[in-house]
Amino acid sequence: MTAHQSITAPVFPADTLARMAALYPLQAGLLHHNLPDHPLLAIEALAQLSESLPASEVEYNPGDVPIGIRPEDVPSNGLSIGETIRTIDKNGSWAVLKNVENVAAYRNLLMDLLGELKPVVEPRTGAMLTPQGFIFISSPGSITPFHFDPEHNILLQLRGTKVMNVWPAGDERFAHRREHERYHTGGHRNLPWDETYREGAQQVPLGAGDAVLMPVMAPHFVANGDAPSISLSITWRSEWSYRESEAHAANAALRRMGLDPAMPPRWPSYALAKTVAWRVARKLRLVA
Repeated sequence: MTAHQSITAPVFPADTLARMAALYPLQAGLLHHNLPDHPLLAIEALAQLSESLPASEVEYNPGDVPIGIRPEDVPSNGLSIGETIRTIDKNGSWAVLKNVENVAAYRNLLMDLLGELKPVVEPRTGAMLTPQGFIFISSPGSITPFHFDPEHNILLQLRGTKVMNVWPAGDERFAHRREHERYHTGGHRNLPWDETYREGAQQVPLGAGDAVLMPVMAPHFVANGDAPSISLSITWRSEWSYRESEAHAANAALRRMGLDPAMPPRWPSYALAKTVAWRVARKLRLVA
């Protein structure tokens, strides 16, 4: 996969960067982008990319799943990943291609986009660490189940429509501290769902040219519209996000000792001593 189209004009307009500066890093919100049609993001290019990736970097399944579903209960769609993408308009599926930055052309695209965001991001959360890209291809009406993710994330809608349903990160009404501890010690990203959560959702409708800023560990699910959808998720980590992850992992260790540690605050500068202790303990192999 060698195609690379240079981006000659800014993808994120000035008013989007200003909007992001008001939201980042704690709030979700609607943004806009000017990413033009790109050969790397066409259906056939994505199908070929999917067939070149390791099995661990592709995930796909039927799109008509419940909002809340255990990962072991997700069925197969009976197709290969390439077939899933090529027939996405009619097969009722959902697919994600992970860590596309490991392919040079996609890494170039990712780094071009993240480079535009640095003036907003780095004064607030420091260096943009561990850049990663994820591409979502969804059939009409498909659902991405209720879950959370550890990265700072902007999802760019390229084709079709969807609604991002998002809840405040760190609010235990929607994701208990034990769910964070489970995830940060190797558990799956999917979360338990309750229909009462709906009234607490922030809904962000997306069409081509729209984007959404997603805070670290904000619970969300995605409902696709009535046409096939392609979305590009550009993500990065920060020292803060890693520190938060380590605080939850440290809490999990304390819970195994019979304690009931509190939920870490969203901006865990307080957690420096705990996370340094966690890093030392891991180096000394005192914890798993």
